[in-house]
Amino acid sequence: MTSSQLAVQHVEAPERCMGKHKNMHDFDGAIIVTIDGPAGTGKSTVAEKVAKELGLDFLDTGAMYRAATAIVLDYGIDPHDPKAIVEKVAEADLHFDWRTTPPALLAWLQPIDHRLRDKDVTANVSQLASVRELRQHLVLKQRIIAYQHPRLVSEGRDQGSVVFPDALVKFYLDADPAVRAKRRAIQSKRLSRDTLPEEAAKIIAATQEEILTRDHLDQSRSDGPLVCPEGAVVVDTSDMTEREVIDHLVRVVRATIAQKRHDDDKGCHEQ
Repeated sequence: MTSSQLAVQHVEAPERCMGKHKNMHDFDGAIIVTIDGPAGTGKSTVAEKVAKELGLDFLDTGAMYRAATAIVLDYGIDPHDPKAIVEKVAEADLHFDWRTTPPALLAWLQPIDHRLRDKDVTANVSQLASVRELRQHLVLKQRIIAYQHPRLVSEGRDQGSVVFPDALVKFYLDADPAVRAKRRAIQSKRLSRDTLPEEAAKIIAATQEEILTRDHLDQSRSDGPLVCPEGAVVVDTSDMTEREVIDHLVRVVRATIAQKRHDDDKGCHEQ
């Protein structure tokens, strides 16, 4: 059994066939939901809220790569030295504090969330994320997290394609580049309601160029590239509100679980 299969293995309950499931919390299997996609599609915000509505844990894998990038920058590690990168990141023992909402990311037992969106981290994260040895290290950590938290919404760029290819439900979020650029500019606080139209157009154009460059880097790396996972539900969020995206994803997950329950119950009755 591979580590990805271990992370999403079905958890058998001795009385599974004794009666019908009443709600999602009665479902006896692991629930791994993956949400992948490029920057600016709303993955992180949507994933966190979908997890909350479904009563699942939330894993932000992008935060793990950003934390690793911050560590490399802060400790002056050569970004071209995979061994040194992995050694320092492993020493930091990146893990989440699941007592907080959303879970706080810790390095050396100290919160590192305050560094994740800094400009230097954003400028370098794609380069660091392409380091094969670092990806292997973090993918293993993500699978261990899923084994410890088998009811999970995991968000990133390779969750459904590499980390959890056997996930119960896989989503791929996308949107028009101009829409993504505007969202990212607002998120980074470069754009606000007070920004003049002419200046806003320049900011969005520059941001769009940045995210398209990031797309190319993410899609062309040899290890864990950004792709639409096989069997994923593709959602174009260009003309959807955040609420509409959340509701759609929640409906799909609930429908999938209902079908799984039906199949399980049918299998029980045929035994």
